Amino acid sequence: MNFFLIAVIVLGIVGLIAAVILYGVSKKFAVNEDARIAKVTEALPGANCGGCGFPGCSGFANACVKAADSGSIEGFACPVGGEEVMNKVAGILGMQASAVDRKVAVVRCNGTCDNRPHVVTYDGSMTCANLHACGAGETECGYGCLGCGDCVKACTMDAISINSTTGLPEVDFDKCGGCGSCAKACPRGIIEIRKRGPKDRRIWVDCVSKDKGPVAKKACSAACIGCNLCVKECKFEAITVANNVAHIDEDKCRLCRSCVKVCPSKAIHEINFPAPRIAAPLETTTVNVIPQPINNKEDNA
Repeated sequence: MNFFLIAVIVLGIVGLIAAVILYGVSKKFAVNEDARIAKVTEALPGANCGGCGFPGCSGFANACVKAADSGSIEGFACPVGGEEVMNKVAGILGMQASAVDRKVAVVRCNGTCDNRPHVVTYDGSMTCANLHACGAGETECGYGCLGCGDCVKACTMDAISINSTTGLPEVDFDKCGGCGSCAKACPRGIIEIRKRGPKDRRIWVDCVSKDKGPVAKKACSAACIGCNLCVKECKFEAITVANNVAHIDEDKCRLCRSCVKVCPSKAIHEINFPAPRIAAPLETTTVNVIPQPINNKEDNA
């Protein structure tokens, strides 16, 4: 028999045996994926940001299906899609979606180039992580924004950019989904994820410096000095001062803005509030007085 033919027959038999074995293994260890997982994944925005606490949208979809089988998806939320997406997910799973507060990233630093001048020049790998590892950075504040843009690179929605004038990151609130990727990327923890608030109105303290008042003020003219005036002014006990810096509890805050008025450093930031009404000047009326003749009694006499 031809040697070539023998080789082909042997290889064919080996291939057939391997195919039978693989078929048997695939049947024995087959994992049947719930069709709802694919439907839920399709309903999600596909950002794969991890803001939901799961590894990507597919991981979140899988967890939602398992939770639905247990009877409730309460507590599950997609920070990017918000209530609209969660209503779709709930509809697919035959559940009732709970109300979700949409969130957004805020930058808790107002250390602009004017407020926080540079005192040294860093010459190295321009990342916030590397600059932070070297010490205080290019300014005297060891807590403020480093301005290298690690948050910009981490954002999957193109919602953050560095302002070339201030040197600080700016959040496009229309694009931001509050996933928290930027907050995780910031080595100094100056980015906080907060509720969007009613009518998109928010108040927060634009500083995270833990230095005492005089030291913080020397490093940055806009720094919180921990004076407690805002704490005393707040009637809702929404503000606390810890480690020389104030923080506003968004759940207790009633957006009255009393704290904004009393802050001596203007470190409390407010957004999307209507401008205060300016009283119109009082109208003055000019009265023309016509002199009357004087009745002199002596002349009449």
